[in-house]
Amino acid sequence: MFCTTNSLPMDLLLKQGSLKQEVESFCYQIVSESNNQKVGILQNEDEQLQPSVSKKSEGELSRVKFMSNSNKITFSKKPKRRKYDESYLSLGFTYFGNRDAPHAQCVLCKKILSNSSLAPSKLRRHLETKHAAYKDKDISFFKQHLDSPENNKPPAPKIVNTDNESATEASYNVSYHIALSGEAHTIGELLIKPCAKDVVMRMFDEQYSKKIDAVQLSNSTVARRIKDLAADIEEELVCRLKICDGFSLQLDESADVSGLAVLLVFIRYRFNKSIEEDLFLCESLQSNATGEEIFNCINSFMQKHEIEWEKCVDVCSDASRAVDGKIAEAVTLIKYVAPESTTSHCLLYRHALAIKVMPTSLKNVLDQAVQIINYIKARPHQSRLLKILCEEMGAQHTALLLNTEVRWLSRGKVLVRLFELRRELLVFMDSAFRLSDCLTNSSWLLRLAYLADIFTKLNEVNLSMQGKNVTVFTVFDKMSSLLRKLEFWASSVEEENFDCFPTLSDFLTEINSTVDKDTCSAIVQHLRGLRSTLLKYFPVASDNNAWVRNPFTVTVKPASLLARDYESLIDLTSDSQVKQNFSELSLNDFWSGLIQEYPSIARRAVRVLLPFATMHLCETGFSYYAATKTKYRKRLDAAPHMRIRLSNITPNIKRICDKKTQKHCSH
Repeated sequence: MFCTTNSLPMDLLLKQGSLKQEVESFCYQIVSESNNQKVGILQNEDEQLQPSVSKKSEGELSRVKFMSNSNKITFSKKPKRRKYDESYLSLGFTYFGNRDAPHAQCVLCKKILSNSSLAPSKLRRHLETKHAAYKDKDISFFKQHLDSPENNKPPAPKIVNTDNESATEASYNVSYHIALSGEAHTIGELLIKPCAKDVVMRMFDEQYSKKIDAVQLSNSTVARRIKDLAADIEEELVCRLKICDGFSLQLDESADVSGLAVLLVFIRYRFNKSIEEDLFLCESLQSNATGEEIFNCINSFMQKHEIEWEKCVDVCSDASRAVDGKIAEAVTLIKYVAPESTTSHCLLYRHALAIKVMPTSLKNVLDQAVQIINYIKARPHQSRLLKILCEEMGAQHTALLLNTEVRWLSRGKVLVRLFELRRELLVFMDSAFRLSDCLTNSSWLLRLAYLADIFTKLNEVNLSMQGKNVTVFTVFDKMSSLLRKLEFWASSVEEENFDCFPTLSDFLTEINSTVDKDTCSAIVQHLRGLRSTLLKYFPVASDNNAWVRNPFTVTVKPASLLARDYESLIDLTSDSQVKQNFSELSLNDFWSGLIQEYPSIARRAVRVLLPFATMHLCETGFSYYAATKTKYRKRLDAAPHMRIRLSNITPNIKRICDKKTQKHCSH
């Protein structure tokens, strides 16, 4: 924009006469403009310029700077900063921030106003409209209020941002917790959001509470969020599997509440100096639930994400080699595409099968005990009357436990509860019931006490083999300990020493009696038969992999190692720092952390530790699945929920939000 000097009030801008005379013979052209300054390039009056009139007022042009070298005149607009005056305290305001450019802060409501509000009229308007009851107070009142301990606290920080990006991120966080808890999607809008608003309103202010409305937690929004979170976890898992050296699988199939066949597959792999366990696949089989369909489901997932079957080192299932079923068929097909992989039968299933064998006399006592329990538990009226009787007699318990054949741990708890309530049941039982005489038969009660003790001990062993990161070495150590205990218990019973069975020992002391020969013989027979059955299901393993359990005890080259691997093992065992780490770390973490320093021998050890020992993850996975997809949520696609709930990977919510092109709180 061009203008002549006649169109500007230059007399007001240029005070020095020499500068005025020089500028009057020039025209200037404004070539750049910003909020704070304008730049004019001086040109000769002889040049052909198109004149225009400037409409800037005298007050807007507060300063002119002449630059002789570049022939420029700079017009800059100086921002006006208001100062704080002590008299403003009589209006209920103090300053906040920098003393040179302070903000106005109300001493009553702690609201912070901008620097432009530091004017008596604006401060008085705030006092009269917001705090009308205090408008006639003198300055001493406000000074006393300012000096109070509560007002000396720093102002509460801004808790949440009001932009859509923060609201979207908060929505993802809440949806993640909803999926972890297994609750319905509607809980976000019906419960979590109102509760969050109430908490913020009580703890902070109503204006902060209104910002909670920006967080979208509707049914459909939470469902989309959960799918996005599950997809992010799956993407992270696939990236880990592509760079790992090997992995093992654990798979099982079951039917859900809607009749769909659900396949759960867990995977074990090495990542970041540790061995991780994660959900690999949760898929419903839409058509036939055959072994071929199970394999095709897993294979399609592997091909979709370009995961190599050659990395599979072992497949664990509940199907033994002698069993012909759909799981066994699927394992056979997996071994066809992964020839170097091995197969293993769940050690918990082996333990459950082994303890089912018992002498006929003890089996009859067990069956009769179950019949007594079912006689009461199958009749709700009988259960209510028994509860009243137990409360009146001051019993330790008020109800019996129902025996479930598929639940391995129920047998021990059921028998213990029945034995503890034997006195109450003796009073409660009708004489017309044919098994009521069992509760007065000391020989029958002795066998019941022994069964309660032995199954309690077997349950303890079973529980010790469950959990994550359980290796084959851990399970066989537990079984070796149990086998030695069984031999010891049998020898003690032969010597008529029952201290190892506390329930039986206390009952013998109570009735001041001894165990008859038939019962003693049955107990010894059961203990020795149980030991032989366990040896059948848990044969003594070879010591080829003993160097993995403890490499520092190896003095001769194991047959399974090559010469170069054994040399690496010697170097490893000679390292004092490695020896210290062995005593501090778990077996999985110890060998996983040596991949970089001793890659050859460490990879062989990790390959031995990768196979699953039990089906614990699948069993707990189906429990979570049943709790998530209930009869009230039959149409729910539970796969994303299982991905979040059964995974050890935490989703990257920030990364998910950054991928969204539209930063709207409902997208």
